[in-house]
Formats: sequence, C-alpha cells, structure tokens
Amino acid sequence: MFTGIVEETGEIVARERTEDGLRLRIGADEVATGLDYGQSISVSGACLTVEEHADGEWFEVFLATETVERTYLGDLAEGETVNLERAMPADGRFDGHVVQGHVDAVATVRNVESIDEDWFFEFDLPEGYGRYVVEKGSITLDGISLTVADLDTETGRVTVAIIPTTYDLTTLSEKEPGDPVHLEVDVLSKYVERLLEARFD
Repeated sequence: MFTGIVEETGEIVARERTEDGLRLRIGADEVATGLDYGQSISVSGACLTVEEHADGEWFEVFLATETVERTYLGDLAEGETVNLERAMPADGRFDGHVVQGHVDAVATVRNVESIDEDWFFEFDLPEGYGRYVVEKGSITLDGISLTVADLDTETGRVTVAIIPTTYDLTTLSEKEPGDPVHLEVDVLSKYVERLLEARFD
C-alpha cells in the first residue's frame, strides 16, 4: 500500500522489450537505497516489483503485458522521468490517502494554469470514471495523492490545485495539455459501489 506522497522522481536509464512484457531500469537516489528483491515501488502510480538493484543508483522492474497495455509506461523513452514512492511501512505516517498502485485507466491533461504561486491542472477522465470522484475527495494521478478542487460531472473533467512543492518535486512540472497521466480512483468508492450492487441484485 502507498500514500500518494511522492519521494522523488527517477529517470528511465534503460528499457528492454521481452516476449512477456517490458523491463525498465530506473535511476534514483533515495528510493534506490536499501532496497530488497521483491519490494514494491509505485512508479508514477503503478505498483511494480524490484527485481534487481544497485544501492543508491538504480533498480529494475518488470512490466507484464497487462501493465504495459493499461499504463503509458511502455511508451516512455530513456531519459524520461517518473514519480517514485516506496510502500508504506506498518509504523509509518499516513500523510496522503489509501493508494494501492493499481492503475484504473489513463486520463489526459486538458489545461494547465498558473495562478499566483499555485498551479491548476484540469484533466479529462476516461468515460465511466467520473462517478468515483467527488469534489474535495481524494484522487491519485501519476501516483500523487491529490484533492479534487472542482468536478464537472457532465464532461468528466477534474481540476486539482497544485502547491509549488508538489509541482517542483513531481513530474507534473513536465506535463502539458494532451499528456497522459495514470488514474487511480479512491478504492473506497469502488467497494461502496460493489456493496450496493450486491445488495440490490
């Protein structure tokens, strides 16, 4: 489990296509320190497993075919950056919200606007996902725990306000209209929906 609080950005330093998927080597400092084989890391919101690593330098993860198809990670080239977060320790502080690292779909940046010191990002959600989002609720975009500032239920557009620290620390500073972002809606909303469906079936 993750919290959506990005620790640092990493760089894709190598990629290898295989018959079963894609292997990525990601350069990082803090996140690549003290890793163990099999450890989970959120890579721009996708929960991936560490296969190899060089302490304080890089780690490698494997993306199965389904992960490649559901995310945009397979389109990333060497030199591009990703948001990184290690799994939350049992005795850690819970600063974000419950993030599983299970990407639901890919949303699209619609508009980016700077107002004073803050940034406002507007996203187009894929059809059918707007029902899981509520104003002032939590949403995960590219592995970042964010609060919904505005929601247009008719168009499926979501706006979030980004403080300077988040803008500078994450890959949001590189995003432009038309760029993809990984979407994970609040898992609690999906559980509630499933319980209600079961009750009225």
